[in-house]
Amino acid sequence: MKKKIGFVDLDLEEKTYFKKYLKGHELIFAKDLKKSSLKKLSGVEILVCFVDDAVDKNVIDSLPSLEFIATRSTGYNHIDVKYAGSKKIGVSNVPVYGENTVAEYTFALILAVTRKIHLAIKRTHDEHSFKTDDLLQGFDLAKKTIGVIGYGSIGKHVVRIAKGFEMNILVCTRHPDKKAAKKVGFRNVTLDNLLKHSDIVSLHIPYTKTNHHLMNLKKLSLMKKSAYLINTARGAIVDTHALMKALRKKKIAGAALDVLEKECDVSEECALLKRKKVLSCDYTILRKNSRLMKMDNVLVSPHNAFNSIEATNRILDVTADNITGFVRGKKLNVVVAEN
Repeated sequence: MKKKIGFVDLDLEEKTYFKKYLKGHELIFAKDLKKSSLKKLSGVEILVCFVDDAVDKNVIDSLPSLEFIATRSTGYNHIDVKYAGSKKIGVSNVPVYGENTVAEYTFALILAVTRKIHLAIKRTHDEHSFKTDDLLQGFDLAKKTIGVIGYGSIGKHVVRIAKGFEMNILVCTRHPDKKAAKKVGFRNVTLDNLLKHSDIVSLHIPYTKTNHHLMNLKKLSLMKKSAYLINTARGAIVDTHALMKALRKKKIAGAALDVLEKECDVSEECALLKRKKVLSCDYTILRKNSRLMKMDNVLVSPHNAFNSIEATNRILDVTADNITGFVRGKKLNVVVAEN
């Protein structure tokens, strides 16, 4: 069944991809969802949007033939899902696209910070010196204990990689999986137990109001003084001030962070799909983060764990599958309004 599909804010490569994948449908491309663009999109039955496209009541009402909205992102708070539902308009997202991508990057950070690779590279670059010493001495991962907080799609991949390094594995999750623990070879433990016994603590949970500053000074103080904190999840899970204090007082050995508390408001999908918009930042927090970045026992990367060629392709693939699934009467990755 031929459908009229409207796309918002695509680059040339993305347009080429969808033209090939959705051959046989009528495709309309618009720059944004402003009034002038909505006239162009007025007859579309499917709208394909992105995280910075606000699909609100006004937009939905402006598209009288609309049957389905597909966002090229994991997050969907830019869409009025409740209102769309009241109009019997389905909404889909891209729930996962980089679980192994982030897990691999997590171990890149673990190896870099525990083996002092970032310091070794800096010394070689800055001092033009090709010598090592005790300041660059790290430790082996084999036989060490990694504590994985969160056993979702990314956490599971981290556990699998850790097994390859012959590490002991502790997992803290809201829904312990005893069968998986036995089959894969890890122990389900409480958060405090995990923090007390891990050499590496790696965060893999979504940010919610309940886990805001989960890693506060009290929790950080439970960690071994020789342990490292790894965060590729969300910045606000860690209390930045508490982390700086724990590092200065040598309560933990170091940290590797791909996310920071109140980093510039750029979603990972937005960066991944080459959007180049200047967004607002909280410069007060950025100054605090800047001090953190200058610490020798801290490694910081710019929210880059998701950034791979394969992850980009998966976003497009899943979005296209969601669209074709809808056309064929099959619901894929459909989201509903949160209560």
